[in-house]
Amino acid sequence: MSAAADDDVRAIEDLIARQFASMSWKTGAAPDLEKFGSDFLPDASLFASARPVRAQSVGQFVERMKGLVGTALKSFDEQVIGTRIHVFGNVAVAVAACENTENDAEVNRNIEMMLLVKDGGQWRIAAQAWDKATDTRPIPAELLGRQ
Repeated sequence: MSAAADDDVRAIEDLIARQFASMSWKTGAAPDLEKFGSDFLPDASLFASARPVRAQSVGQFVERMKGLVGTALKSFDEQVIGTRIHVFGNVAVAVAACENTENDAEVNRNIEMMLLVKDGGQWRIAAQAWDKATDTRPIPAELLGRQ
């Protein structure tokens, strides 16, 4: 991989880490929803694991999270456990496996997939979708660590 491609992969890894950190908070605190939103393109679409599938804007997602913080979700910790990132020029796809701990008790794993574009030297998320891992659909072994 070229040095430029290595730099792009690192920049996307940093973006993913920033995204997950901005959505993590302890009891009595709140996520950094402004930081969360700053990595998305203005018209980005998000697709949660709930079905039937429904696109939502970053603003809609942020408003939903504001309603959950401190009520149903007292705390939330989201950690990256593995990534796969493919870059070609100014476009990239990133697959991130993560582990979430809700209310200091319930642990879940999921996969988040992001379509990214580079504009003005900065990577931004154009679309993001995620789904939960289950006993019958576990995190693939190749995502249990940096690839």
